[in-house]
Amino acid sequence: MRLVFAGTPAVALPALEAVAASGHELVAVVTRPDAPAGRGRGLSRSPVGAWADAHGVEVLTPARPREPEFLDRLRALAPDCVPVVAYGALVPPAALEIPRHGWINLHFSLLPAWRGAAPVQHAVLHGDELTGASVFQLEAGLDTGPVYGTLTDRIGPQDTSGDLLERLAGSGAGLLVAVLDAIADGTARAVAQPADGVSLAPKLTVEDAQVRWTEPAFAVDRRIRACTPAPGGWTTFRGDRVKLGPVRPVPDGPELKPGELLVERRRVLAGTATSPVTLGEVRAAGKKPMPATDWARGVRLETSEQFA
Repeated sequence: MRLVFAGTPAVALPALEAVAASGHELVAVVTRPDAPAGRGRGLSRSPVGAWADAHGVEVLTPARPREPEFLDRLRALAPDCVPVVAYGALVPPAALEIPRHGWINLHFSLLPAWRGAAPVQHAVLHGDELTGASVFQLEAGLDTGPVYGTLTDRIGPQDTSGDLLERLAGSGAGLLVAVLDAIADGTARAVAQPADGVSLAPKLTVEDAQVRWTEPAFAVDRRIRACTPAPGGWTTFRGDRVKLGPVRPVPDGPELKPGELLVERRRVLAGTATSPVTLGEVRAAGKKPMPATDWARGVRLETSEQFA
């Protein structure tokens, strides 16, 4: 089949590479426009766009995929199908109707659970034990289309969103190609999503990433892992914001008030509504991440000081 791939961030690259190597004809990619990045805020190509540039593949960067110029070019390319991974923009019906087999989306959840922009983050935040990926037919609704295939993955007790997303990006790439192959040979069958079990996964904000020390230790742990690597769990210390890497609950630890800090020989503890957690990396504003013990030594942590 003739394919146009739609995607933007690095998490889409395993699928893009798998599609390019699949034997189907990759004629172009669609990605978000170049955006400011880095200290100089110069315009930077998306990871998907940069890959396409390096491999001599045409790059389409519409500000909005309803633009007439984009729709005309997509018609001219005459793709049979548009596989999608984390494109980052709503695709209008006018664009959905152009490929003979539509747009086929790889989504990192077991639909209808966690429809939206941050399915992996919400799965970790809410303590799901099982997640996975789904390949479905893109339609006007938010991740509501019929599903061609799924795979599952267990969420480990120390998995961050970054860990889980990396695994699903790799395994999901194989699933996406298998669905494309099935569509090409006429054996693919899409099944409507059930009406029960729907949940939404909006993008996590910086406010969502603020640690609530009045929550139980397990909830503090989940929030930080869900927000790692982005937007990054954080709290305040002496009035300044500090970012926190993943923590470990300490069920048999000493009793501490929520947010209260305690320095021991080889660890730094922070109190929660239940048992404390051991801090991992701490990153003060303008500094590099460092082990919590080094951070505590550098700030000369005093008795009964706490995070807010």
